[in-house]
Amino acid sequence: MAFPHFKKNHSRAIVALVALAASCLVTFGQSIHPPAASHREPVLVELFTSEGCSDCPPADALLARLDATQFVPGAQAIVLSEHVTYWDHEGWRDPFSLDAMTERQQRYVDRFALDSSYTPQIVVDGIEQVVGNNVRAVTGALTRAASKPKSEVAIVDAHWTNGAVVFSMKAEPRNGTTLVAAIAEDATQSEVARGENAGRTLHHVAVVRVLKDFGANALDGRSLRLAADNVSHPGSSAGPLRLVVFLVDPKTGHVAAVTEQTVPR
Repeated sequence: MAFPHFKKNHSRAIVALVALAASCLVTFGQSIHPPAASHREPVLVELFTSEGCSDCPPADALLARLDATQFVPGAQAIVLSEHVTYWDHEGWRDPFSLDAMTERQQRYVDRFALDSSYTPQIVVDGIEQVVGNNVRAVTGALTRAASKPKSEVAIVDAHWTNGAVVFSMKAEPRNGTTLVAAIAEDATQSEVARGENAGRTLHHVAVVRVLKDFGANALDGRSLRLAADNVSHPGSSAGPLRLVVFLVDPKTGHVAAVTEQTVPR
């Protein structure tokens, strides 16, 4: 009763409103489009771990969840699982452990002025380290790293041939950095028979099988070869390999650029 005119002419009023809305959409069409997905800054996440360490499986699982879900806003986590050797004398030899990973972690120990190496440890972009099974600490470190823009870097023509990944790089010039590349593979399962994790079936993602420093002059488009004779360990995935490449300042350890690509084999 309060709006007799509208009640009497509601059909024409509705048509008019629809027409008005349509004209607004035409005029302001761009404003109704959903916002573009927010940019994610690539961040290198290195987990130092061991199948002989009972505190490591939760960190392995956290790394896998980070890799699969990318749950830290603004960060594109590029993950590497780096298995150290110093747990191998505690009853179980980690089949993925490498002396090179133990040595790499020791360099971080020196850089961060830590008392000793430990597992699980996560190093983010080479400049911040946290306990690897601490979700809050890992999230905070990735959030801080993602707030710092990196240089652009791209992998070109990566392919598997004769036991090696062959590729070249395209990147912005970055003085004082060196090019480092790693081949990693997923380990679908590993049955641990002895040690602190005896009886457990462990799962890993992006296990480093080889890592090489190509130096400061590898960004000129030349063909690079990364041999990987020790991939395809029993229990490893038969899927594609991961090629992870990053530019790092050898003085500070800071990762200036990072990217990854899967390589069929």
